[in-house]
Amino acid sequence: LIFDSTIPQGFGVGSSGALVAAIYDRYAFDKIYNDDTLTGDQIITLKNHLAAMESFFHGTSSGIDPLICYLEHPILIKNKLAIDAVGIPQSKLNGKGGIFLINTGSPGNTKPMVNLFLEKCRKEQGFLHLLKKEMIPFNNNCIKAFLKGEVKELLSNVKELSHFLLSYLTPMIPTKFKKVWQKGLETEAYYLKLCGSGGGGYLLGFTENLEKAQEELKDYSITVIHRF
Repeated sequence: LIFDSTIPQGFGVGSSGALVAAIYDRYAFDKIYNDDTLTGDQIITLKNHLAAMESFFHGTSSGIDPLICYLEHPILIKNKLAIDAVGIPQSKLNGKGGIFLINTGSPGNTKPMVNLFLEKCRKEQGFLHLLKKEMIPFNNNCIKAFLKGEVKELLSNVKELSHFLLSYLTPMIPTKFKKVWQKGLETEAYYLKLCGSGGGGYLLGFTENLEKAQEELKDYSITVIHRF
């Protein structure tokens, strides 16, 4: 069997999700088809099936990456029982700010990073509370602001999220990029977050001034994926 894909493995951009979606599409019995009749309950069932399959790679999977690949559309997760396809703002051709990827040059290993995160949740007193009180609200606010096209609100919350990740999930940030991450927060030229579980692969960057961010990060491989 051969799966022909341009997605790099171990870079946090859904290589295992694409493979799982392809296997499901080709070999699943009683397959749930991706068409206009798809209901919310079917999306949740589909997500659970795909999560069980992708857990082969990671030990634990949410099923989100393969679901997005299979549906070929962005999704918004409101809660465990409410998942909907969603539209995203159109990229502005000449937008001054934007979102970009940084290639760290080395792949990450998802399973150890997932296990590290779960261990922190189980064993470190107060960490789960911080996730619920800080990280999750910052993350949700980022999503809401992005969907509404509220750039200042987006960047404000991305900054807080970036600071949280640096403070509490440092092992997931590739060692040679910790200073780069910190510099972005100090200069406010850009803010970084993890793609996937981290440890390598790509980092996701946000900035209100792409030209300035690219100058600050001129030593690294950057790909702009959205402008606002």
